[in-house]
Amino acid sequence: MSDKKTVLTYDGLKKLEEELHELKVVRRKEVAAKIKEARGQGDLSENAEYDAAKEEQAEIENRITMIEKMLRNADVIDEDDLDQDSISIGSKVKVLDMEYNEEVEYLIVGSTESDPLGGRISNESPLGVALLSRKCGETITVDAPHGQFKYQILDIA
Repeated sequence: MSDKKTVLTYDGLKKLEEELHELKVVRRKEVAAKIKEARGQGDLSENAEYDAAKEEQAEIENRITMIEKMLRNADVIDEDDLDQDSISIGSKVKVLDMEYNEEVEYLIVGSTESDPLGGRISNESPLGVALLSRKCGETITVDAPHGQFKYQILDIA
């Protein structure tokens, strides 16, 4: 079975590549030094520093594997090719939250880059799903875990 595509913006791709480089070049060396130092303290069976360093090493290797898999299966959205008439991944959207009469801006991204508090919502979130393929001026109803919410689409960039 093929792996799930990882939808990324160009910025998201760069951040993952930078994190992978940091893990491989810097963090691996740091944890190797911790393991070497802990080994030098003698009996490994009761050495908490050694156990912690080995656990950290495993976490780093797991994250490296995960990032490499995401990058292999990356589908990078070219933001210059986006249709400005309808919402897609990579679109910046200004909506009116009709319950609170408040304008909010979101960037629609893949789930890997999602940061709702930072204004980056996933294309797989209830609001993201409801916004995809919609046009400026439309009013949408979002079925969310805490009820239904209405938004009017004000602008797409």
